[in-house]
Amino acid sequence: MLPIDTAVTFFGLALALGFTPGPDNLFVLMQSATQGRRAGMFVVLGLCTGLLVHTAAIALGLAAMFAASPLAFTLLKFAGAAYLAYLAWQVLRAPVGPLAEASQVQASPGTMYRRGVVMNLSNPKVVFFFLALLPQFVDAARGPVAGQIVQLGLLFMLSTLISFGAITWFAGSVRGLLKRSLKAQRALNRLAGVVFIGLAARLLMAQR
Repeated sequence: MLPIDTAVTFFGLALALGFTPGPDNLFVLMQSATQGRRAGMFVVLGLCTGLLVHTAAIALGLAAMFAASPLAFTLLKFAGAAYLAYLAWQVLRAPVGPLAEASQVQASPGTMYRRGVVMNLSNPKVVFFFLALLPQFVDAARGPVAGQIVQLGLLFMLSTLISFGAITWFAGSVRGLLKRSLKAQRALNRLAGVVFIGLAARLLMAQR
């Protein structure tokens, strides 16, 4: 069991990181603004599912093996960049109009959840981030390392739910303004497309 002071320190750090501008929260921001709060929360749940997989991989030692493979890193980052480019293409060609009438083009909760999962798992930098962060709060003298890793991972997921949930709520408010402005809808779609392309380019340039 993690000591209270370690858990509180780690949780505070994870919460601060959740609000720090980065690919994941920017992705949540754009998805929530274009698809709505409910859809944004399903993206957040998908991202947290990805974090669960990363936590399990680190606890089992699989992440270290992945990090040692340049080929795995390259394949994963290209897959992630291709997915982001696909999302950019989708949002750039999305029709605009009264949201009530255009509801049929809105992505389903399952689709949004899968987007979050794929976004998280296809980013190899998350593996390196977890490998660098979690072990700093582990002490072998306190018991099984794998158990401590799992606890830290769960705390990180909780902080992600809180911070990204707040971002989703804020971004969802923007969606209300779109009901009154086709121009704003079109501008937001273009902005989202540019953001996704930028995230794809950033991922392609990532180094191990």
